[in-house]
Amino acid sequence: MTAFDDLYAANAKYAKDFGDSGLTGRAARGLAVVTCMDSRIDPLGLLGLQPGDAKILRNAGARVTDDVLRTLVLAVYLLGVERVLVMPHTDCGMTKVTDADVHELTSARGVDTRSLEFHTVPDQGEALRHDLTRIRSTPFLPAGMPVTGAIYDVRTGLLTPVGD
Repeated sequence: MTAFDDLYAANAKYAKDFGDSGLTGRAARGLAVVTCMDSRIDPLGLLGLQPGDAKILRNAGARVTDDVLRTLVLAVYLLGVERVLVMPHTDCGMTKVTDADVHELTSARGVDTRSLEFHTVPDQGEALRHDLTRIRSTPFLPAGMPVTGAIYDVRTGLLTPVGD
């Protein structure tokens, strides 16, 4: 037995009734969502979306990193994205530590992470506004493309718009 047998068994069950083979890979609703990797977030469900409706980009803290910008460029020019929602959430672990804290934690286990930037979030509203500006001002995406931000409340399921 391997550490992943449960996942392969679940996948086999899922594949028996799989019905999404007709999806094209384009964002049917023209949406990209940048959100956190937190498993409490169901981006499709909380936004009333179905598979194929949106491109979902996830990372720790829902930060707009260079890789997120690269992915948004591909999503816009190749996959039908016309608008972007950046959606961090309440009770995020990235708001509870600093980069220095993470470096210290990993160093205690013999791992040197000083070459990495973790994009921790001391002020979630400020970080979200910064990330929205980053998307809106990049020369690689269409000027005037609709971009907004909202914080998802993991306790209530509600979105609070921020940064418009």
